[in-house]
Amino acid sequence: MKIVTIVGARPQFIKASALSRRILAQEAINEVLVHTGQHFDDNMSDVFFREMDIPAPKYHLDIHSLSHGAMTGRMLEAIEMVLAEEKPDFTLVYGDTNSTLAGALAAKKMHIRVAHVEAGLRSFNMAMPEEVNRILTDRISDYLFCPTQVAVQNLETEGFRHFPCTIINCGDIMYEAALYYRDKSAHESRILDTLGLVDGQYILATVHRQENTDDLIRLRSIIRALNKLNEETPVVVPLHPRTRKLLDHYSLVPQFTVIEPVGYMDMVSLTSHARLVLTDSGGLQKEAYFFEKYCVTLRDQTEWTELVDGGYNILAGADEDKIVEAARTLMDRTGSFAAGMYGDGNTSAQIIQALKKGR
Repeated sequence: MKIVTIVGARPQFIKASALSRRILAQEAINEVLVHTGQHFDDNMSDVFFREMDIPAPKYHLDIHSLSHGAMTGRMLEAIEMVLAEEKPDFTLVYGDTNSTLAGALAAKKMHIRVAHVEAGLRSFNMAMPEEVNRILTDRISDYLFCPTQVAVQNLETEGFRHFPCTIINCGDIMYEAALYYRDKSAHESRILDTLGLVDGQYILATVHRQENTDDLIRLRSIIRALNKLNEETPVVVPLHPRTRKLLDHYSLVPQFTVIEPVGYMDMVSLTSHARLVLTDSGGLQKEAYFFEKYCVTLRDQTEWTELVDGGYNILAGADEDKIVEAARTLMDRTGSFAAGMYGDGNTSAQIIQALKKGR
């Protein structure tokens, strides 16, 4: 069996690491990795392949720094050429990026079966490019691997049981990766010593989504909130290169600690030792939960509604006062973190078993 796997953005490298490692142990499966180039900075891309022992991509398409339409179109054309050359049994895509949609669309038009890992997620905000990508990818996928029962229910509500596809609640592939790298990062990461951080005495924050970075009012409000929280508890922000440029462009001055994007080992260490997490990232919301950290989400909606319902996550949007209030609330919150919400850590095995059966 041959699988062509499409990746292009940082979270997808993490997800792919768990599944690719399991595929390598299967003699009957050949995986061809395609890197679209959507994340091209070394700290956002190449370092992941080195650090996480992911096989080097056979194809690197080097497509980035374009508008959504231009990027997706270029990827669609290039991926089509790869699929024509490789003739796989399945094309496997992750998440909700332009790379995801381009890979799924190219495969479907060539009558190659599509497997979507992290299917069924919904923020119910069609202004988000990611929401459009995930809805369209789900609709044309043959195998929908859902991370939670909520994701399965979303698909059922949209009528997917009447479509010619297979829906499987296999747990969260990110949870499997987090478990694997948690112990490894404890031995390999020195990020806390390098930054002079004390376990449990700092806030980790990330800001990168366009809904925040491309809206000056929202971006200014978030920066003010982080500055205010930094007066009470040190705030550390690994900052996306694009966001850093926007801060400079708008003359927004961070009074918290800004660092370059870090590799996954360092990010696991920063997350697992933080007192609190603030983020607009979908993946980091979950990783905070995996490491039993409360999270303030800098968005108006989240795909991970079960975290909000469980009290592990507060949606604060980009409102300065709400962000500060939510952070203060969660820093004082104590309680146990429910087990099993995202599966048992064996997601990759279930995906491979389903694809083998489907072949």
